Amino acid sequence: MIKDNTQKRRDSRNRQKGFTLVEMLLVLVILATLAAIVVPKFAGRSEQAKVTAAQTQIANFEIVLDAFEVDNGFYPKGGDGLNDLVEQPNNAKNWRGPYMKEIPNDPWENEYVYENPGKHNSNGYDLYSMGPDGRSGTDDDITNWKTSK
Repeated sequence: MIKDNTQKRRDSRNRQKGFTLVEMLLVLVILATLAAIVVPKFAGRSEQAKVTAAQTQIANFEIVLDAFEVDNGFYPKGGDGLNDLVEQPNNAKNWRGPYMKEIPNDPWENEYVYENPGKHNSNGYDLYSMGPDGRSGTDDDITNWKTSK
C-alpha cells in the first residue's frame, strides 16, 4: 500500500512537468500577436537608416570637396568631378590627394550625382543621391541643397 501511494505521487509529478498542446498553442498565439504589433514598427527602419547613411556620405563629400577647394582654389569641374578626389586632374597643381580612397555608391548602389557648376548652388556644386527609386529629380532625392517639400 505504501508503495502504491508513493508511485501515484511520482506519476502525478511526472505528468505535471510537460506542457499540453493547448498551452503550447496559447504561447504561439501570444508570440504571433506580439510579432504582429512589433514588426511593422521596425519595418521602415532600414529605409530610414539608408537615408541617414546617404546624408552622412554627402556631408563627408562636402568636407573632402572643401579640402580640395582649399588646396586648389576651385572645386572639381563637370559631372565626373568626384573622380578628381581620387586621381589628380591635370589642372590641379596644388593637389594633395588622394582625398578619398574610392568614390562610394549611395546605399541603394547608385552613383552619387555631382555637377559643377551647380543648378541649385550657383556659387558651388550640386551633389545628390537619387534615393530609393533611383530616379533623378523626384521627391526622395537626398541633396546638398535645401528643397521645399
